[in-house]
Amino acid sequence: MYRVDPNDHERISIPMETAEIVQSGRSLAVRLPKEFRFQGKEVLIRHFADGVLLLPIDQSRATLEAALQEFEPEFKPEREQPVAEKREAIAL
Repeated sequence: MYRVDPNDHERISIPMETAEIVQSGRSLAVRLPKEFRFQGKEVLIRHFADGVLLLPIDQSRATLEAALQEFEPEFKPEREQPVAEKREAIAL
């Protein structure tokens, strides 16, 4: 899995900004800079690799897929799938 050192964000080739994380009760809130504000009151959220993706609810699946294509290939987590074990059938 490709991991980004949070202290080394300047090394990432994708231009990025920073946002402040604020504890609000038992939840975390992220204060987005003005240029990243969303319309509406809710966003879609997706956890992937070591990050989170936020999209306005009115965005289509095609927009989500296009946004994910912006990440470099090595940013996508690789997953090894072990070979399935041979098991005994369950007697009914």
